[in-house]
Amino acid sequence: MDIKDVVTRYYELANRGDWDAWTDLFAADQVMDEQLAGHVEGRETLREMMRGFPALYASFQNVPRHIVIEDDNAAVVSHISAVAHSGAPVEADVVNYFQVVDGLIVYMANYHDTVPFRPVFASS
Repeated sequence: MDIKDVVTRYYELANRGDWDAWTDLFAADQVMDEQLAGHVEGRETLREMMRGFPALYASFQNVPRHIVIEDDNAAVVSHISAVAHSGAPVEADVVNYFQVVDGLIVYMANYHDTVPFRPVFASS
């Protein structure tokens, strides 16, 4: 897959809640700097982390609004609409940065306001 395919698939799988296939988009030695979860190294560490994701949200959608690709790098501006299991809504604009090598995400970072996510962690 080229970088556009990888990034597009990332959002498709996240919005489907297919976290195992989503995790397969990452290289075995991936590094992620995630706004809420912190620094995450290794695909299997990420896979284990994502096993708990459904317990946080009753629903979750992350919709890309704008994608910029240059060489092996992509930046995506998106919007998350989710609902915590408590019923509290989550609305947040996000920027994700990706580095993709040989069709796998080797590095990813996301940036967003953390305040909208407080109800999710209050209910977990």
